Amino acid sequence: MPHSTPSRLRVAAIDFLNPAPLMWDFDHPPLASALAARYQLHSTQPSLCADELLSNRADLGLIPIASLTPELAIVSDCAIASLDRVRSIQLIIKLKNSSRDDIERTLAAVRTIAADTASRSSLAYAQILFRKYIATDPAFLPASADPIGMLQQADAALLIGDPALVAQESRTRIEATVGPCLWLDLAHQWTSRTHLPWVAAVWAVRPQALTDITPAQLTQDLQLSRDHGLAHIDSLVEEWTPRIAILPTTIRNYLTQNIHYTLSPACIDAIALFRRYAAEANLLPPLPTLRFL
Repeated sequence: MPHSTPSRLRVAAIDFLNPAPLMWDFDHPPLASALAARYQLHSTQPSLCADELLSNRADLGLIPIASLTPELAIVSDCAIASLDRVRSIQLIIKLKNSSRDDIERTLAAVRTIAADTASRSSLAYAQILFRKYIATDPAFLPASADPIGMLQQADAALLIGDPALVAQESRTRIEATVGPCLWLDLAHQWTSRTHLPWVAAVWAVRPQALTDITPAQLTQDLQLSRDHGLAHIDSLVEEWTPRIAILPTTIRNYLTQNIHYTLSPACIDAIALFRRYAAEANLLPPLPTLRFL
């Protein structure tokens, strides 16, 4: 009787710079061919990864923590997080009658925010900042990731991912068009107020999909890919320099200093606190306990 071919896990991946170290073994020899026998990758937006898992279009995804549900299990111990400034989540506020030094007053004056909606977590972090810490509730207006266009239609712009990195390289040009702005790193706003890391995304899996691969194998594959990626930062800088309009030194600093790739106990505490605050503000459904694989 012929042996059946093991089914591959369908993986919803993100084609941004920050997950690049996590994806190293999936994209590079010598392990890419072995992983291709176990995993079938396709790229999507961060905000859509969880939808694909929950609708059974994917089995494993790098999903925003805002999208975690009781049905999905977190795979240890990889994360996309930051211990202070992440650079890739920027809240840019047009300065009117306040100075760059008066952050709280500037935040309190914001009434409208043009927001890139590619990440549910970043949107929720921004909403928590205003509702919990500033005690205001500005309107978030969905917009494409064009900082000048965003700031021409709203008091502030929320940029995430690669567009946020690119915008900082073009800060002089942007402010020459829209006027002086206050640039706030959303991760720093969170870490300075909670004294916990800022966490954007984790690997999550539908446990029932693990029919031909064990939890231990899956965890090892993801951890080794992360470790090998962090050992090949020079290669990643070389690969990404032609793909994104920022300096190679910025790419290197981003991958080595801004992003934290380990799901530490403090990161787990941060996820739980974020979900509690988001539920209290009626931004996300409650998630009383985090499920781990």
